[in-house]
Amino acid sequence: MKKISILGSTGSIGANTLEVISRMAAEYVVIGLAAGSNIKLLREQVRRFNPKIVSLKTKTEADRLRSELSGLPVRVVHGPEGTEEVARFEENDIVVAAITGIDGLRPTLAAVESGVRVALANKESMVVAGAILRSRAASSGAEIIPVDSEHSGIFQCLAKEKSEDVRRAILTASGGPFFKTPLAELGRKTPEEALAHPRWKMGRKVTIDSATLLNKGLELIEARWLFGLGPSQLDILIHPQSIVHSLVEMKDGSTLAQLSVTDMRVPIQYALTYPERRTSDLSSLQLGRIRSLEFFEVEEERYPLIGLARKALETEKSLPVALNAANEVAVEAFLKRRIGFTDIAAVVGEILGKHRTSEADTLDAVLSVDRDTRAQTEKLLEQRH
Repeated sequence: MKKISILGSTGSIGANTLEVISRMAAEYVVIGLAAGSNIKLLREQVRRFNPKIVSLKTKTEADRLRSELSGLPVRVVHGPEGTEEVARFEENDIVVAAITGIDGLRPTLAAVESGVRVALANKESMVVAGAILRSRAASSGAEIIPVDSEHSGIFQCLAKEKSEDVRRAILTASGGPFFKTPLAELGRKTPEEALAHPRWKMGRKVTIDSATLLNKGLELIEARWLFGLGPSQLDILIHPQSIVHSLVEMKDGSTLAQLSVTDMRVPIQYALTYPERRTSDLSSLQLGRIRSLEFFEVEEERYPLIGLARKALETEKSLPVALNAANEVAVEAFLKRRIGFTDIAAVVGEILGKHRTSEADTLDAVLSVDRDTRAQTEKLLEQRH
C-alpha cells in the first residue's frame, strides 16, 4: 500500500486526487490531509478516507474540527506549521502538493526534503524556487512528478528520450474565455466572465491566470526547472480544444505529442502510479469524433503578461518571484473589482519595470522578495485609486 498525503485536499486538484485514490483503494491509502478553511468538506473527507493527520488554517478551525471528529483516531493540527507537519509525516510515500500560490512553497519544500515522491500541482513553488527545489531533491532523493496536464505531457513524451535530443518543448493553452474577444472589449470584462473557463474547472486564481495566459508564462518557468531546458527551448501554442496537452520537438525533426480527454484525473493518476499505468474508467479519447485540432501562435497584444513571463524566464534570479507576487496581488484586486481585467497586466508590468533584480538562491531571499513585491504592488494599487 502506498500512503499519500494531500496538501490542498479541498481544492480542485485535491478533490480529484481523492477520487482517483478511491478507485485504486487496494493499492493507495490516504494518510494525511491539509486544507484551508473548508471545515465542512474536510470533515467529509476525513470520515470517508480516515487519515491519521489533518491540518486547517487556524487554531479556531482546528479546535472546531477536533471537537466534531471526537472519537476518531486522527490528529488535528493547524497553521503553516501544521501543513508542513502533514508534508513531513513520517509515513508518507507520496505527497500531492496542490496548495495554490506562494503559500504552497514551504510545505512543498518540506515534502521534497523528506525524500518522498512529490506529485507537484503547485506551479508557483517551482517558479519562485526551482533551483532550490531541484537541489534539495537531489540531496534527499525525492522524485518530483508534475501534475499539471501540460507538464505531465512533456514528462511522458520525454520518458524514453535523451535531454540532448530535445529541440523544443511546447505547452498548449486553451486561450481562456477571451481568446476571440475583440481587444477593445477586454478592459470591460468582469470577474464572472473571466472565471467562465471554456474547458477546465479550476480554482479562481488559476482560472484568472488562464484568462490572462499568465498560467502558461508561469508554466514556461516551471518547465525550465522540471526538465532542465533553456528559454529558447520552451514555447506556447494556443490550442482551443485542449486535447493535445504538450508537444516535444526532437532534433531529428520528429514531434512527439501527448493527447487525452480534458480531465485532470488523467495526469493525477499517472503521477501517483508512475512508471506504471493503471486502468482508468475515464472516457477514451474518440479522435474520430473530433472535427479538428487547431493551433495558433500567441498574440502578445492580447496576452501581454506572456512577454513579462519570458523576460522573467530569461533573467531568472529574483524576477520570477516578483512576477508571481505582483500577479497574485493584482489578480486578487481584480476579483475584488478594485481594478479592471487589463489592469492586471499593467500593474504587473509597472512593478517588474521598477524591480531591481537580486539573487534569490535561498528560501529567505525568495520570501523577502515576495513580501517586498506584494507591499509595492499594494501601494501601487492604492495610488491608482
